[in-house]
This record gives sequence, C-alpha cells and structure tokens, in this order.
Amino acid sequence: MAKIIPACSALAQCVAGIVIACELLGGTTLQAQGSKPSEYQVKAAYLSNFGKFVEWPSRIRPARDEPFTVCVIGQDPFGDAMEAAVAGETVGRARLVAKRIERLADAVTCRIAFISSSEDSQLKAVLAAIEKASILTVSDMPQFARRGGMIQFVLDGNRVRFEVNLDAVRRVGLNLSSDLLKLALAVRSN
Repeated sequence: MAKIIPACSALAQCVAGIVIACELLGGTTLQAQGSKPSEYQVKAAYLSNFGKFVEWPSRIRPARDEPFTVCVIGQDPFGDAMEAAVAGETVGRARLVAKRIERLADAVTCRIAFISSSEDSQLKAVLAAIEKASILTVSDMPQFARRGGMIQFVLDGNRVRFEVNLDAVRRVGLNLSSDLLKLALAVRSN
C-alpha cells in the first residue's frame, strides 16, 4: 500500500509556495496578460519550469547546443499556451522548446513529456516506451500518478496543483528538488 507523505503545514506551504511560484511562473507571458490565466496556461507555465527543479542522471548529457524539449504526447490541449510559456526560457544554458509528438519513438528526445488524456487507454504502453529515456512524465488524466506517471496535475478548487509519484521518479533515476516537493498536494511513495 502506498503511503501519502504530507507536503508540509499550511503556513510553511504558503511561504514556500510564494517563493517557488515566483520562480515557476516567473518570466512567462502570464504576468503581462493582466487577466486570470487559463487552466492550460498555468499548466504550460509549470511544464516550462519543472526542469529547473529536476536533476537528471549523469548518463543524460545533452549536447552543448541541444535544446531542452518539453513535449506533448497525444492531442494537444495547450494551443499557443505552450509556445508562450517556453518562449525565451532556459533550463541551465539550454533553451526551452515545445514539441508535439506524433510517433512515440520520437519522444526519446524529450526531457519533459506531457501525456494527453487522449492516450489514457494506451498509458501503460506509452510509459513503458519512454521509461528508459529518463523523461519526466506529467499528465492531467485521472489516476495518472497511481498508474505509474510521475507528476499529475489536479484541480484543487479553481487552482492547478499537482501530485507526485516519487517511486516512478526514482525508478528512472530522476531527483526532484525538495522545493518542488513542498508545493505538491501529495507525494506518494511506497
């Protein structure tokens, strides 16, 4: 049975949330819009910033000029929000680029993969196909984290939050920053 590790106390989470949210959402076009961002604009902002809080295994060494690719596998729910979120952003020295994946074999170049709910019936096969590439998997499909995905977006009231499956993250050799884990609604681990 999986145990749920409480993220942190409400006050500590609020303080950590303010600090990390500035980093997670900073630099995107969301701030300049003045109106409340849509659900998928917020999710795109998270995706464009998750890479700053992940440590990849040493065997994953991108070429010097290789971009940091945030991919969408399946039907794209983001529209232009993904391009807007990655525009001008970097992880380390690598520039972020958004990519839509049509063939699963092309996903091995991704660093972060958002798996669309259109892939729900094929989730097990999708996760198995990309597991060896140490890709951070993210989705908003129901039960994603319980089914082997790493980060699952959930709506908490009208706020976009996320849950983490720490076992799935560790299985592929990734490490998540404690600052990112503090923001999670739940961190699941056996």
